Amino acid sequence: MSVSRTPSAAKPPTEPAAKRSYASGARILSIGIASTGLLTFAYFSIASHILGEGEAKRVDLLWSIMFVIISVIYRPIEQLLSRTIAGRRARGHAQHSLRVPMLIQAAFATLFLILALALKPELMKAFDQYEPLYWILVVGTLAYAASYFARGWLAGHERFGLFGGLVLMESTSRLCFALAVAVGIASGQSAVALGIAAAPVVSLVVVPAAFARRIPIPIAEDAPITVDEADAALAGPGTEGVQEAAAHEDLSLRRGGRFAIFVSAIMLSEQALLNAAVLTVDATAKDVALAGIVFNILLIARAPLQLFQAIQTSLLPHLTGLEATAGHEAFGRAIRITVLAIAAFAAAVSLALLAIGPFVMEHVLFGQDYDYGRWGLALIGVGMGLHLTSGALNQAALARDRARAAAGCWLLAAVLFVGWMFLPAISDQVLRVEVGYAGATALLAAALTLLYRRGASPSAATIAA
Repeated sequence: MSVSRTPSAAKPPTEPAAKRSYASGARILSIGIASTGLLTFAYFSIASHILGEGEAKRVDLLWSIMFVIISVIYRPIEQLLSRTIAGRRARGHAQHSLRVPMLIQAAFATLFLILALALKPELMKAFDQYEPLYWILVVGTLAYAASYFARGWLAGHERFGLFGGLVLMESTSRLCFALAVAVGIASGQSAVALGIAAAPVVSLVVVPAAFARRIPIPIAEDAPITVDEADAALAGPGTEGVQEAAAHEDLSLRRGGRFAIFVSAIMLSEQALLNAAVLTVDATAKDVALAGIVFNILLIARAPLQLFQAIQTSLLPHLTGLEATAGHEAFGRAIRITVLAIAAFAAAVSLALLAIGPFVMEHVLFGQDYDYGRWGLALIGVGMGLHLTSGALNQAALARDRARAAAGCWLLAAVLFVGWMFLPAISDQVLRVEVGYAGATALLAAALTLLYRRGASPSAATIAA
């Protein structure tokens, strides 16, 4: 049964207010993640000074392996929660079933544990048979399951201040372990590495603050509302669950599982674009130091991408809400603004790399005796901009429930990039990386642009599920 909306019913924020909320959330997250990046850099910098070269390398490797794993198996659930909760909130619903996301997250974590135990001898070789680092990898990766679940919940509810606080608390607590060894409170690489496992657990102390006050429910002003929905919107805490039961069917395990698998493929493809070149060069180059040069060059893309996670995190729930309530025009405007900002940033970075890139890379940042090519560095800057643009278009695809098609675009770009790295089309392997990365990201951005322009979005029922 539908009823007329009373003046006291909750109303959606005005469009300027929504823009301010999105801009404010993105700004807060950018500050939090930028601070996190600096603190993480400080952690590894201190570790390199207080540990021997071999020990520091093992801690670096531990973090690298863990970061790839958690990006592939946990970020999909963060995205799933963010999109689902934001879409339901945009339609005025207060309660959101977490059963399916929890089941999927638990399945990913269990699969990781089984594989980690089965591959223990191989992982132990990577850590030079130092067993404590293996167990820190296992425990830390499992602990991040809860951290990324909390991130998705906070993003879906647009609690970006607490989201920023969570990642800031994580990096701060990790740094404390390195500082404890530096001042003599603890000693050894195990004490330093323990911070990697403890950080996601400590960061969860910000989560109770999310329940300290009730989260407002935006309700579409022109949409019909049922008696149960009106009661849920106007009643006090503790009553929403009764009326919410019939509001929407819960996210199905099948649909949620498909979404998570497709986003996992996207995350894996992104890691291939950023890491496959280092591995292929390391495996095929005669110069053992060349892989390190490639790693340094790709840091030009990796650093902005880490900061852009803040924009991506706030962009997905924002776009999902727009698609549910404001329509294609507002949705398209948000994408255009984001892409234009990325283009301006990438142009500035590319021009700077063209002008002073070789000098900065060789004499300021890394100090290796290597002749970096300015045009190749500029290509990496262009590729970085295309990669960031692809990230924004990817969020648009996820908001419109096109994870499968988006995953196809990412997998195509990743496979072609890896194949290119084994072709002797360009004998200079560093230049091959630079050309290949720019080409792969151009292909990716073009494919996602075609997907974005394909036409109408799925039905409201599909997005709200």
